Order: sequence, then structure tokens, then C-alpha cells
Amino acid sequence: MLTHIRVKNFKSWADSGEVVLAPLTGFFGTNSSGKSSLLQMLLLMKQTIGSEEVLFFGDEQSLVNLGSFRDVIHGHRQDSWITFEFSCKLSHLRAAHKMPEDGSLSEPLIDSFTFDCGLQAEEGKPVVEKLRYLVPPGSERVALAYRRGCLLFNDMAEQTSKQTVNCYGVPWSMPLGYEEELSRYLSAFEHQFSHLYYLGPARITPQRCYHWEGDQPEAIRQWGDETIDALLSARVDRLTTPSQNGDVPIEERISGWLREMALAHAFSLERTGPRHGKNYELRIQQSPVSPAVTLVDMGYGLSQFLPVLVFCYYAPEGSTLILEQPGMHLHPKVQSQLADLLIEGVTERNLQVLVESHSEHLLTRLQLRIAEEKIGANKAALYFCENKDGVSEMKSLELDEFGNIKNWPPDFFGTVRGDLVKMTKAQMKRQKRTEE
Repeated sequence: MLTHIRVKNFKSWADSGEVVLAPLTGFFGTNSSGKSSLLQMLLLMKQTIGSEEVLFFGDEQSLVNLGSFRDVIHGHRQDSWITFEFSCKLSHLRAAHKMPEDGSLSEPLIDSFTFDCGLQAEEGKPVVEKLRYLVPPGSERVALAYRRGCLLFNDMAEQTSKQTVNCYGVPWSMPLGYEEELSRYLSAFEHQFSHLYYLGPARITPQRCYHWEGDQPEAIRQWGDETIDALLSARVDRLTTPSQNGDVPIEERISGWLREMALAHAFSLERTGPRHGKNYELRIQQSPVSPAVTLVDMGYGLSQFLPVLVFCYYAPEGSTLILEQPGMHLHPKVQSQLADLLIEGVTERNLQVLVESHSEHLLTRLQLRIAEEKIGANKAALYFCENKDGVSEMKSLELDEFGNIKNWPPDFFGTVRGDLVKMTKAQMKRQKRTEE
């Protein structure tokens, strides 16, 4: 689980400050306020793993496509440094994944760490100027550090002419016998980001027929285009998820949410054509007596929300999920219930959810569930972002154990609540005139 992040000189952020993350963290704010940019730092780290670049800024198929170093450096000042920082606890993942039967370790031995790195441009391309691994997180004990020309490992300095290939330290010329120690830190970094998944705000258009070759995706991609593959794969593997009545198949839990949200009575995913064919239809039954129709024939909101539902249940337990505008195209009641879905993922599937949203209804339901003790206030963190003259700023919202937010920003959700107060006063004034 990620416990904090920080960026400096990245896009609209001169310095985000330390952003403490909880199991359920919500980012709210105006358009172009920097909410997405803050989370893009994590996606940039994830897609750099396995690449041959210091930072892989992306292409049309990657999680994010950020262009070049000049495009992401704050104010386009290429003489500045970009700094990324995060802390994490890998024990969050271990709690959700069983050890191999042969007793071997499938995870790195490092339980938690803080990582930071600074990059600068040379001939328009990023170069790592420094990076550090701090163990334990939050301490100032440097377990491993690199600064151009010098490597520090467990208080031992080593001159090196070899530069790190990417932003987190692959590879170095290490003193003989320390290669295995270095690999522990690199493995811990990669392990954290291999369990981070992202679903973006723009999802694919539904189809009448889906072709499945038997693929078993690791998770749903950012456009939701592997939603049907994931459902079929979960059926074949008999994947289940915890519920009040014990473990149930993922399909059953998704159907339950569709009924609870009044989006559909049930859905079916069946082969169409020859018995051994690879084409499938997803059909939705709106009510117990209505005919089943394809997803194309339903409202657009359901087709855009189904990937969110599957994403929350198909992702491996213990994972970190980044959800961008999950309530888009949903009416207010379902936006409220979306908060319940995310709370269930956190409390029953050990997920960490980082959600960016504009929904007042989602936030209000979360406040209600905290007041009802369905989720502790310490399990949630809320932030408000705004952009002033091209520079993003962040305010941590003070959430108490009763769900109250003590420091509401002005016009947090526009003037809706203010209009309701004014309407009540106007009604009272008119009523008083009538009585006179």
C-alpha cells in the first residue's frame, strides 16, 4: 500500500507537499486543478518498469502519454529538477497473497521503504541526478543512494562511472557481492507497481458481440477494453470474492450490485454461434419480466460503469487501484452507491483505492458511512486541489470520526448547497408575507 506521495516541478505542481494516502483516498477539485497530474506520477513510474528509458513518457498504448521532459517539467524550465517521492508497505500485499506451497518467497524481503529521485534534462532527455531508498519509510536512514559519480550503500561510498539506466536504479556497477542486495530494492519497487492498476475516465464503446481467445488478463486496462475477457476468465478460474454470505463468484457479486443500484436486474454472458466458437454476447435484463438485450441497447451509463464494477472485483486482493471519474454518466443515486462499492473493496478485498472525482454525492455517502462506523475516518483521506495562476495547490480536508469536514473550501461543489440555503430563506420570507 502506498502511504504517501510527493512531486516537485511536475506539470502544474511546483511542490505538492507530502500527500498522505489512506486505504480510500479521494481527490476533488476544479477542472485542470492538477488532480490527474498527481496520480500520473505513479503511472509514469509503473510504465517505466521494463522499458529501456530513464522515464518512459508513453505512447498511444501506454497508461499515460505525457510527451517529453519539456512537456512535464513545471513551467517548461528545463534547467529545473523533477522530483518524485513515495512510501509504501508491501505487507499490505503479503496479507492478501498466499505463500507458494514449496515455501519459496515470491515477494521481496523488504517490507516497506521510501523512495525518491531527482531528474534533470540533458539534451532534452531526462538523466537521473540522484535517487535514494530509505528503510524504514519516513526515516532518514539511507539504505541505498546514488548521485552521479557516487554510490552509497549501507554507509559505504563507492565511486562509479556508470549511470543508472532508469529512474529507480537499473542497473549499477556494484561492488562484488552486493548485486543481490541491490536486486532486493529493485524487486521491492517493481513489486509495488506490479500491483497498481488504473482505469481512466474514457472507456470503450460497447459492442454487440465480443471475441474471446481464452486470454486471462492480469487486470482491466485503462480503457476497460478487457472487461469481458476478465469476466470470462474469472468464470473459468472460478474466482470468488468475500460477501456477507461467504465467498461468491465475481459474476454473482456484480449482478448483486447492478440490482442494488437499479441499473439492471441481471446480466448473462453466453457464447453465440457454434458450440466451440469464440464469440460471446453480453445481455442485460432490465427487470425480472423484461427481455434481455445487448449492452449496446442499454443506456450509455451502464456500459461505462460496468468496467468499474469488474475492475474492483477482478483486480488481485491487496492491489492499489487508481480510478479516474468512476461516476461519470451515472445519476446521483448511483454516484452515492459508488462510495459503498469502494468501501467494500477496501474493507473486504484489502484494496487501496485512489479516486479522482467531482461527485458531491459520492463524498456525502462516504461521510455518512464514516458517521455510521462502516469505515473508520482513519481509513479515508480527502484532498481538494485548485490551480492558481498555473500552479496547483492542495488542501487536506480535516475529516473527523463523525464524517464532518471541518475546513470546507469556498464553493467546494459550486453553489448547490448555498442555493438550497437561499431557497429555504426565500420560502420562509414568502410564507411570512402570506401569513401577514
